[in-house]
Amino acid sequence: MTLRGRAFWLGSPGAGEIRPVTLDPPGPDEVVVRALWSGVSRGTETLVFRGGVPHSQHAAMRAPFQEGDFPAPVKYGYLNVGTVEEGPDELRGRTVFCLYPHQTRYVVPASAVTPVPEAVPARRAVLAGTVETAVNALWDAAPLVGDRIAVVGGGMVGCCVAAVLARFPGARVQLVDADPARAGTAAALGVDFASPEDAAGARDLVIHASATSAGLARSLELLAPEGTVVELSWYGDSAVTIPLGEHFHSRRLTVRGSQVGTVSPAQKGRRTYADRLALALELLADPAFDALLTGESTFDELPALLPKLASGEVPALCHLVRYDTDPGG
Repeated sequence: MTLRGRAFWLGSPGAGEIRPVTLDPPGPDEVVVRALWSGVSRGTETLVFRGGVPHSQHAAMRAPFQEGDFPAPVKYGYLNVGTVEEGPDELRGRTVFCLYPHQTRYVVPASAVTPVPEAVPARRAVLAGTVETAVNALWDAAPLVGDRIAVVGGGMVGCCVAAVLARFPGARVQLVDADPARAGTAAALGVDFASPEDAAGARDLVIHASATSAGLARSLELLAPEGTVVELSWYGDSAVTIPLGEHFHSRRLTVRGSQVGTVSPAQKGRRTYADRLALALELLADPAFDALLTGESTFDELPALLPKLASGEVPALCHLVRYDTDPGG
């Protein structure tokens, strides 16, 4: 039987479309997955949607199962949860997470899917890729028991970092964002909240995820002497300026980049990509993460939805895409 599906493509910057897909039959070490949910990673995917990936980063920004090339046409995405329809006995019928774009059905190597623990609902499991980014960032940051920590930027990545830190022994964590509505999210995650002007200073560690120059400058201001900012923002082709003539040298501050494309050097040789993703899925057993699921649309609505997410007309942390099962995939 011919396997068919439908996939979301960025046809040109700012314009998406759904295309039919004919799938190759699975090999002995492959699985057929029917999508249940996917998530729109708002920061990265809206950057891709508007064509904002710098040419120098085209290779680094490729998603694992991306088709096409930046700026367009391109099939991009990496937060997909589905059910294994065909594959090895130990996976058939299991709910799995895969770093796959928005597509109703797909064939991938069995090694590319990670079973979702029974304690984690399928819709919450779409956050696994972002929680994985948070895990890697905290491996890079290496917080200590009792640290005073600020997370500047209450988007999807920043909130996932705050949610993981909320369970860290003795840590005093404050989520900092210009949007007062994030106070409710912070409360649901179990951390304090402050606007940028009211944020507590003398922080041992700041995780920056606002993707703005102002946020990075404020992150440096919040640090105690010899403190570190771990930079998680992805700016794409936007220029960034920070006032290094102020606190940076006198306080001996550090700005350190973190990126999920490689396992943190702190864990290299001890943890694999698969270990990191499995840990992220285990952490998602905490229902507090549901506070990050802020909207839901059907797959067919995705071409009309992404321009609204990119413009901010539809505010979101993680916007869910629901796949209605039908014989045509």
